[in-house]
Amino acid sequence: MELVKVSNYEEMSKKASDILFDVIKENEKPVIGLATGSTPEGTYKKLVERLNSSDIDQNNITTFNLDEYVGLDKDHEQSYSYYMHENFFNHVSIPQENIHLLNGKAENAETEVKAYEEAIDESGLDVQLLGIGRNGHIAFNEPGTPFDSVTHIVDLTPETIEDNSRFFDELGDVPSKAFTMGLKSIMKAEKIVILIYGENKKEALDALLSGEVTENNPASVLNNHKDVTIIADTAAIGE
Repeated sequence: MELVKVSNYEEMSKKASDILFDVIKENEKPVIGLATGSTPEGTYKKLVERLNSSDIDQNNITTFNLDEYVGLDKDHEQSYSYYMHENFFNHVSIPQENIHLLNGKAENAETEVKAYEEAIDESGLDVQLLGIGRNGHIAFNEPGTPFDSVTHIVDLTPETIEDNSRFFDELGDVPSKAFTMGLKSIMKAEKIVILIYGENKKEALDALLSGEVTENNPASVLNNHKDVTIIADTAAIGE
């Protein structure tokens, strides 16, 4: 596990986009796992610039996203599908059929998560981008999630609902369930990059770096992975 210290958000975004770009460049048919939230927005902006100024054939890129709210249509402004198109997909030329997003309005939730996991198994993941919650959650894998979990439906904790309420008009509008890649799904990636930004994530970073592996801290499973890069700013590190 490598810790990369950055002094600000701009530097974090550049480091992360450089890693993703290098993985894309080094693989003939790269498969990249993507995350949402405010932290990776700068990463996507810089990755768009790198991709569109390169001679990389974007037709060969495949993507998978970590999660999606259950009940939100793909065009809902707070759906992760909408976020990804606004921040990334609308600005690159990756074929639509290569973009894998969980369907928040799927008629059969069990069929949806099973098919998604099978697609991950079929293509593999060359790199997975992650963020982290204050309680150590990655994607929507909350404390107590089994390390052997695959793509599944989850009831969101009050803490996560409150954290995400800033994106909605009111707390009651935040969905209570989500689809998420499981911890085992995430660990299948050849390389993992996790972005940890801001003073409010210091406790989560400290717990991750402590080396203690426990299902009470979902992110701690990353200690068992062979290739993890943590990109953290000085506020999260406590310097």
